[in-house]
Amino acid sequence: MVGYLLRRFLQAIIVVLGVVLIVFLLSRMIPGGEARAVLGPKATPLTIREFNRVNGLTQPLWVQFWHYLIGLPQLKLGYSYKFTQPVWAVIQHRLPKTLVLVGTSVVLALAIAIPLGVVQVVRKGRASDYALTGVAFVLYAMPAFFLGTLLIIWLSFDARLLPVSPPSDASPFAVWTDPKAFIMPVLTLAALTIAAFSRYMRSSLLDAMAEDYIRTAKAKGASNRRVLYGHALRNALIPIITLLGLSLPGIVSGAVIVESVFNYPGMGLLTVQAAENTDIPIVLGTTLVITVATVIGSLLADILYVLVDPRIRYGGSF
Repeated sequence: MVGYLLRRFLQAIIVVLGVVLIVFLLSRMIPGGEARAVLGPKATPLTIREFNRVNGLTQPLWVQFWHYLIGLPQLKLGYSYKFTQPVWAVIQHRLPKTLVLVGTSVVLALAIAIPLGVVQVVRKGRASDYALTGVAFVLYAMPAFFLGTLLIIWLSFDARLLPVSPPSDASPFAVWTDPKAFIMPVLTLAALTIAAFSRYMRSSLLDAMAEDYIRTAKAKGASNRRVLYGHALRNALIPIITLLGLSLPGIVSGAVIVESVFNYPGMGLLTVQAAENTDIPIVLGTTLVITVATVIGSLLADILYVLVDPRIRYGGSF
């Protein structure tokens, strides 16, 4: 188990370093250079040369990458001339809001999807099973922006129950302390996750119920409730945890869309606004931070995978 976790940790480090390299190279491959992207198309050659000299862009590429790499532990992600402050100073105000939004949505999705999957197994072949399956397929196929727009029309414009978007100056934890304005973003992001997870939970639990140890437990006189919750459910959760780790990139990308639809002041909206304003340092900085957060989330999912069933032994080499 320790060897497996060590290998996964080393893999995570390699992935992060690979992303750092790609982000750095992309910043140097901007048409016209970083100076043109920052200073605009009307910048004179003299201004561009001075910008390159001040920012060390005249040095060899490997030297620039080394300086960029050693600056990351100090959170030096560049400087945003649109916001007139360091990139990290901008990100640190938005990142907690996205983490709270994604975390709340994932917890809500798991809290609903797992019981739904269990209910479908218990009532397999009945009308409720088919109805839940149909709803899951519809939600799974529905784009995040479309579902968010529908909620705005129904709950904000028609019913006038909820505000269209949260206040831009709300604290990161306003999702919990003043949830009314955040219900629709959380529901939109959670609904898409529930649709996928409930289907996988149903399939995984059905597979577990067909195993030999389940038949043995039934033969020993164990009740259906004990067989389901005491034996099958725990093993059925293992693929769900794996799915959670694999789904994190999709959940994070969904958060980008949801934040744009609801004008939620998180990392996703910041990335979209930066792309619209050609704020390249912000785009690259948010890309790097979101990727690192996704890798860390996948690593945590691997740790949870072990905790759910400590009997698992991992083989293979790095």
